[in-house]
Amino acid sequence: MRRVAAAGVCGVACAAVLTAPAPAQAHGPAGHGASGTKPAHWESKASGTDARFRGLAAVGRNTAWLAGSQGTVLRTTDGGAHWRNVSPPGAAGLEFRDVEAFDGRRAVVLAIGEGEASRVLRTEDGGATWTESFRNTDAKAFYDCMTFFDRRHGLAMSDPVDGRFRILSTRDGGRSWQVLPDAGMPAAQEGEAGFAASGQCLVSSGPRDVWLATGGASRARVLHSADRGRTWTAADSPLPAGDPARGVFALAFRDRSHGIAVGGDYRADQASPKAAAVSGDGGRTWTTATAPPPAYRSGVAWLPHSRTSALAVGPTGTDLTTDGGRTWRTLDTGSYDTVDCTSDGACWASGEKGRVARLER
Repeated sequence: MRRVAAAGVCGVACAAVLTAPAPAQAHGPAGHGASGTKPAHWESKASGTDARFRGLAAVGRNTAWLAGSQGTVLRTTDGGAHWRNVSPPGAAGLEFRDVEAFDGRRAVVLAIGEGEASRVLRTEDGGATWTESFRNTDAKAFYDCMTFFDRRHGLAMSDPVDGRFRILSTRDGGRSWQVLPDAGMPAAQEGEAGFAASGQCLVSSGPRDVWLATGGASRARVLHSADRGRTWTAADSPLPAGDPARGVFALAFRDRSHGIAVGGDYRADQASPKAAAVSGDGGRTWTTATAPPPAYRSGVAWLPHSRTSALAVGPTGTDLTTDGGRTWRTLDTGSYDTVDCTSDGACWASGEKGRVARLER
């Protein structure tokens, strides 16, 4: 959207720690037990830069990629103890807002902006070299997010062009891209767009299902496609709308049916009383969380190997749900823009001023 801007890592056991009630002797959002043990918490990792990392791809406990402002791309392969600057040469003027990684060597990054500022670059050697695989030439397009179904098939989305969201498709792992026909895309509302806030305004689950989050219009919507972006249906969400700063900022689906939407109003002086909603039917309908996060949230991720637990992050904190998104409680008050978890039990978060952390216990 043009306006927006080591060992001990938690797995199944960590999910149990997270979901356990806070002890009576707790202090602070996460709390400490009577024995002095510390429950699951974010442990900061020094990135060595002050870039804002809205793009995050967690590969596993040890490997993660960050993409952010000033054309910055970082990679770690030792759990965040060290970060290698693998930024593409000549990219200092680009704003990276999304990164999708297949492993520690292969990754795709998305730069946002009007016209040729929107680009996709790909590396196959851990960032030692990069190849630009897409550069937008339509002055009316502005790309926000991307997602991959597998190592070959992926999509990227642009704000509406001629009244409809534009979808870019790859079938070769991001080496080449084609704009899909828009005949199956519903008309956009006046002022409707995506938020390039966390790389999670376009998400997928399984081999064909993909969801697109919108804001900036009279209604905050979630669009769904079951055929890799060729045809779409739109559903209204109950998240705040009616203003360019409000809408759905991030989505997470643990399967093709169960999803969580987070967002609100990103302005610090505006309340976001309905910052989360849940769906159990693939995004056809959405229900407001009965106890939502206390403020705007820009990123969300399901905890590994859990059907009911997820984390939401934003500038004012991290919240946990243990009932599939219906109720949330604050775990941490640090600022993060995005969050990502992996099948081997790792969760990472990143944000402003070079902030990056891994969930540990």
